Amino acid sequence: MNTRTARGVLGAIVFAAVAGTATAQTDYPVRPVRIIVPSSPGGGTDILSRLLAPQLSERLRQPVVVDNRPGAGSIIGNELVAKAAPDGYTLLMGISTLAILPAMHKKLSYDALRELATITQVIAAPNILVVHPSLPARSVKELIAIARKRPGEINYASAGLGTNPHLSMELFLSMAGIKMVHVAYKGLGPAIIDLLAGHVVVSTATMLTGLPHVKSGRLRALGVTGAKRSHVLPEVPTVAEAGVPGYEAVQWYGLLAPAQTPRDIIMRLHGAMTSALQAPSIREKMAIDGVQPVGNTPDEFARFLRAETDKWGKVVRAAGIVPQ
Repeated sequence: MNTRTARGVLGAIVFAAVAGTATAQTDYPVRPVRIIVPSSPGGGTDILSRLLAPQLSERLRQPVVVDNRPGAGSIIGNELVAKAAPDGYTLLMGISTLAILPAMHKKLSYDALRELATITQVIAAPNILVVHPSLPARSVKELIAIARKRPGEINYASAGLGTNPHLSMELFLSMAGIKMVHVAYKGLGPAIIDLLAGHVVVSTATMLTGLPHVKSGRLRALGVTGAKRSHVLPEVPTVAEAGVPGYEAVQWYGLLAPAQTPRDIIMRLHGAMTSALQAPSIREKMAIDGVQPVGNTPDEFARFLRAETDKWGKVVRAAGIVPQ
């Protein structure tokens, strides 16, 4: 074989390899896609993922399977995706704890900012600052006044150390200049049970868990933790407008993939998810639950994740929480 022929054969091989890769990415997906939920079945992340999976399957023209991998405060599921092949077939429905964990642990088995690629923030959902009716506080300002008169005497419940409800409350205490006693539960369900019984008297509950009890009158809502009032509780002010200017803390969920996932696959998934969020049935369900669909760009979500990681790191340090 002469030199010219050899170069021609080599060029054909290279072209075929590149064309094959391009075709594989263009045709994506060609098999089922798996969404890892880093929490147990029945929780908010699981409910959201199963709500969206059929919509994504329709748009991707492949089955979308929800795979629950709970444990270690979502670390197990997060790590699984961070270490997975970057081919678009293993995704993560990340939760706001993703931005909290780096400050809560001296050493994680993965680096979310380096080993995960952002696709889109799916939804944002404010918490509700609620109190048991036995506590004579009917506004945020009244709660702050009572806490100042009784420093370290009022108990508040959370879903566990380092969870969004925990740090949402710590941010509130820090900005309001008051002290309460943290009572950590293994999930928000048990926390709400004790709150309803009056064993603890304050909490920042999620919309899904707190709203029904606010509507029934068993809990009193003093404020919502988002930047704007919630359309499902329009009469309840934000914590910021009710007495703690600048306060904002929301639960969020976002779709991520392993780092190094090809950009065209990221954009394919971005298009499918943002389209799914526009489906009438999805928007109706989210409106009822008091959550806001987002659907921002991968770059916008990346900036948001970095900002959230910085924010909660400062809250953890201010609260004096020692990383494990």
